[in-house]
Formats: sequence, structure tokens, C-alpha cells
Amino acid sequence: MKDAEHHHHHVRDTFGSSFGVLVALAGSAVGLGNLWRFPYLVGENGGAAFILIYIAFVCLLGIPVMLSEFIIGRRSQSNARGAFRRLAPGSHWGVAGILAVVCCILILSFYSVVGGWGVEYLLRALRFDFTSGGSSDLSSFFTTFTASTWKPLVCHTAFMLASALIVVFGVKNGIEKFSKVMMPVLFVIMIGLAVRSLTLPDAGAGITYLFRPDWSKVTSDTVLAALGQAFFSLSLGSGMVITYGSYVSKKANILSLSAQTALADTLFALIAGCAIMPAVFAFGISPGEGPGLVFITLPHIFSNLPFGGAIAILFFLALLLAALTSSISLLEVIVTFCIEEFKLKRKTAVALTAFVLWVLGCLCSLSLGVLGDWRIFGKTVFDLFDYVSANVLMLIGGLLVVLFVGWKMDRKAIHDELSNSGSLHVPEWFIGLLTFLVRYLAPAAILAIMVFQWIS
Repeated sequence: MKDAEHHHHHVRDTFGSSFGVLVALAGSAVGLGNLWRFPYLVGENGGAAFILIYIAFVCLLGIPVMLSEFIIGRRSQSNARGAFRRLAPGSHWGVAGILAVVCCILILSFYSVVGGWGVEYLLRALRFDFTSGGSSDLSSFFTTFTASTWKPLVCHTAFMLASALIVVFGVKNGIEKFSKVMMPVLFVIMIGLAVRSLTLPDAGAGITYLFRPDWSKVTSDTVLAALGQAFFSLSLGSGMVITYGSYVSKKANILSLSAQTALADTLFALIAGCAIMPAVFAFGISPGEGPGLVFITLPHIFSNLPFGGAIAILFFLALLLAALTSSISLLEVIVTFCIEEFKLKRKTAVALTAFVLWVLGCLCSLSLGVLGDWRIFGKTVFDLFDYVSANVLMLIGGLLVVLFVGWKMDRKAIHDELSNSGSLHVPEWFIGLLTFLVRYLAPAAILAIMVFQWIS
């Protein structure tokens, strides 16, 4: 065992720098939800009022849950399942890790299909399709394209290959290198688009929609929507922070990394809102949410803008980068699990995982078209994977994480991780607050999201 232990640490990759960890984590948190869900939620739920409630929940729920996953990952230096097995040997906690891996498999299967749509739209933008006057039939194009058989499959394949290609190089030379370049590029593109959007005539209506606090719109649904968004936006409960955390050096400050990740994610969502909503209002379109916003509404706007062709290219490049940085983190959870639990080489693990995901993704894609009548629990494969991963597995995963850290894990080990074995000063009140949040508030909040998601 001693020998295997030594061997295990010898081979294990690590992030090269704290900045590398931050961009990788931010990349996993910044995804399509920041683009098509957040701006809409903000506007419909009272603007700045919603933003303040959201930020409060990021601090009270998001960061504590993220820290909990970090503690599990870095303490164990192992994959999502191995982590629980190492920290609680002989117990059934490993099941939590299995759930996380299954969750990532389901998410990535349909996420890769949506990423593929991004590939197709970027190619169309590069051909200046949106500006050549064919804007009237954008919604019919979207429906026809996503429901057709071959094209979406080719795009899904390309997206999956790109993700696999990054992950095959490992954490330091693959994920970290890619994220270090692409995350700053993503932020710069988004800021540029926001600046362009804010200079449109009548952009003011969009800004009012996003930022004017309207407390009259705040209902119990608003509070739960903010709670859910704070949880889902940081990709919690899917084993991702556990996996990335297991590659983080013992010198890194995990509290500041968690806070910076949450900040980057929120900032990106707000910048995306400034890029999207003023444009939507300037053209008198009613704001919506979901894929329609970025695949139908926005291309319509691009077609009416001066330099719209260039803007469309930048936007779909940003969309693709946001999707890729999230997909590689999901893929890494599964790959690390395969490498360590089945003793596979990284190349083998990536090839195997990507193939399985590719097949499942093909089923998701076809379920929007030729396999549309094939229903499981009344849902298409695509919708089923989406529903089960978000409404069931991520929530149960997040709940198990906080229960594990709050009630099962050794207090000394937690203090040790937070203080980097005593080299950082962690005040008593902070440990007390964190313990309270992780033990009582986070489980209650996650249960509330569950009830809300299952009823509605």
C-alpha cells in the first residue's frame, strides 16, 4: 500500500499556478447558463433587487459549498469517488462520488450537443450568413437544424473531439494551458460586446431592465430562483470542484480561490447581461431565456447592426469558449475517475469516455428529431438527461457534500485544509460561521431548491 500510495502521488498531475486554478475553475463555472439564463432571471425578478439577493446566496450558499468540495478534493487528492473513500474508509460515502460521475456523464452528453450548435453557428457567422438578409427565418432554421439528423451530429462530434483533445494533455498542459489563454479572451470579447451593446440607441431600456431595483417583483419564487442560480451557476454538486481541487497545491489559498471563482462567474454573468439585454431592447424584442435567446434572438439583432457580421463571429466564438471550458471540467471528472478507479492510462480513459459520451450525445441530438417519439417518463432523451442531472443528481450531490463536510469529516482535517496546515491564519469566528452554513443553512437551502424544482 505504501508503495502504491507513493506511486499514486508521483504520477498525479497538479495545476502550475493559482492563476491556472482560478481560470480553470472560472471556466467551469462560466457556461451557457450565464448567457441565456442569468440576464433573463435578473430582468424578470426585479433587476438590482435580484442581483443583491443572488450575491447574498453566492456568499451564503455558493462559496461554502464550493469550499466543502475543495476541502474534500484537496484533502484526498483523489477522484470524486476515491475522495470519499479515502476520507471515510469502509463507509458508503463513495456512492456520492459515483453520483457525481453519472451526473457529469448526463450533463456532458446533452451539453456537447448544444456546444455543437455553437460550432454550427460560429461557422455560419464566419460565412456572414446572419447579415446577408436571411434573418426572417432564424427561428425556423434553428428548429429545422436541431431536429435534422446529420449536421448536428457532425457538430456534436467536433465539439466532443475538441474537449477530448484538451483533456488528453492532462491538467497542467491541457486544461490549465487552454484556460489561461481562452478565459481572458472570453472576458475581453464579452466586454467588447457589452460596450457595443451599451452604445446602441435605446440601450437604456435594457439597462433599466437589468439594473433598476424593483422590490415589488420580488416573490418567494424570486428568492428560490436566485438560490437555484447561485447553486447551478457555480457547477456545484457535480464533482467538478472536488476533481479540480484534488489537483491544487497545498500552498494555494482555497478560500480566496473559491471567492475569486464566484466573483468571476458573477461578473461574467453581469457583463453578458450588459451585452445581451440592451441589444434585445434596442430592437424592441421581448427578452426570453434559454437557447432561443442566443440562437434566434441575437442572430436577428446581429443582422440589423452595422458590423453585425463581425459581432456575430465574436459572440459565437465567446459562446463556444464558454461551452468548452465547462465541458472540459465535466470530462475531467469522468476521466480522473476512470484513471484512478480502473487504473487506465489517460489516453485510454479519454478515448473511452469520449466515445461513450459521443454515443449518448448522438441519442440526445436525435431525440430532438427522428427519435422524438421515443419518450422515457414522458421526456425525450435530451430533456431527461437535462432534468435528471440538474434537478436530481447535482442537488443530491451538493447535499451529500455539505452533509459529509458538516457532519462526517474530521474537524481538525477541515481546519488543516483551510489554514494550509497552520500557515494561514483562519479566525475562529470564520470557522464557526462556515460550520453553521455547511451544517444547517446549505442543506436547508438545497432541500428548498429541490422542492421548488420538483413542484414547478
